[in-house]
Amino acid sequence: MSSVRQQNFLLRKEKILATAETLLLDNNQDITLSELASELDIAKGTIYKHFKSKNQLYLELVILNEQRLLEISKKYNHDIKIYVSQYMLYNMLNSNRTILLHIIEERLTNNEKKLKELFEELYQIREQRILEIKELFSQHLKFLDSAMSIRDYLSYIWTVTYGASLLLNSTHYQKSIGSRERLIKLYVNQALMTPDKISSL
Repeated sequence: MSSVRQQNFLLRKEKILATAETLLLDNNQDITLSELASELDIAKGTIYKHFKSKNQLYLELVILNEQRLLEISKKYNHDIKIYVSQYMLYNMLNSNRTILLHIIEERLTNNEKKLKELFEELYQIREQRILEIKELFSQHLKFLDSAMSIRDYLSYIWTVTYGASLLLNSTHYQKSIGSRERLIKLYVNQALMTPDKISSL
């Protein structure tokens, strides 16, 4: 494949992924490859030139999202308050994306056995993301004299973030939310409030 054709091939793949993500979020539910092909005004067979199945396309969307989170880790790995804020805002300001991609990953992890290489790629990116911020969190926890492990703290931040995303995306709770901005700020502050001297509890 010539360099020009290869570049066009990659650009078309990026467009398919971008359109699939938009459709998925607009519909807030599963989409079909026929709907995607119609939206792109291409034959469904063209999609299969890039993705062997819809599950592969979905998993590549999860990987793309993880790559964005890795970039946040690289960009803000000098200040824990900025990093945590940016990480949480990325998820909370697009709460439907956060929830849908998490649900998709869980479903594929439990049911898809043919995409082992893509899962390995996903986990490698995720591990790289953790390594980017490992020293930052290590210093922060030492400063707080905390016995909490880095992974436990990251899990805690994810729990607060995902719970906040569920609330912000809930039609029922949205009616009773006063200020989304104030609530989001509260969640970020909560995630930064790690207990100090856990070992003494």
